[in-house]
Amino acid sequence: MNVTVIGAGYVGLVSAVCFADLGHNVVCIDVDARKIEMLKRGEVPIYEPGLSTLIERNVAAERLQFTLDMAQAVAHAQLQFIAVGTPPDEDGAADLQYVLQVADNIAQHMGRFTVIVNKSTVPVGTADRVADKVRARLAERGVSPAYAVVSNPEFLKEGAAIEDFMRPDRIVVGAMPTPRATALLS
Repeated sequence: MNVTVIGAGYVGLVSAVCFADLGHNVVCIDVDARKIEMLKRGEVPIYEPGLSTLIERNVAAERLQFTLDMAQAVAHAQLQFIAVGTPPDEDGAADLQYVLQVADNIAQHMGRFTVIVNKSTVPVGTADRVADKVRARLAERGVSPAYAVVSNPEFLKEGAAIEDFMRPDRIVVGAMPTPRATALLS
């Protein structure tokens, strides 16, 4: 299956690499050109034991690629994982500006049924905000491809993230039941 992971930070990079190691064809995108260039050279911008070996193996197997091109990343897959930062704002609440910007960017380029998966740490109600952002951008474009927004929070511990991803003690998926989204996520 083709998968896109948006965000090459801790959760995004580990998720992208592990999805590829499970046999999926993965595009990992980030807005940080320096980080993407490092990854293309085989350098890892974060510390996680074993990650560099998995990156090397999956890039060589052509299951993992890194890009700055959002149009390419959205075209690559019907499954779009949002894994960007949600730093605390002034009052300590999660700042959703990056999540909502990514949702807008996905909607700017999508032209077919797409499942948008929130993997970032976000508060309850974020899926509705993401869906609203997507709906508004699609209306602005005058197109109406179907989509579903799903929550799939990650529970990774630094230093054990690969093991946590590959052998999780729990998997949480929250979504309105849609057969197409369920089929893609299964």
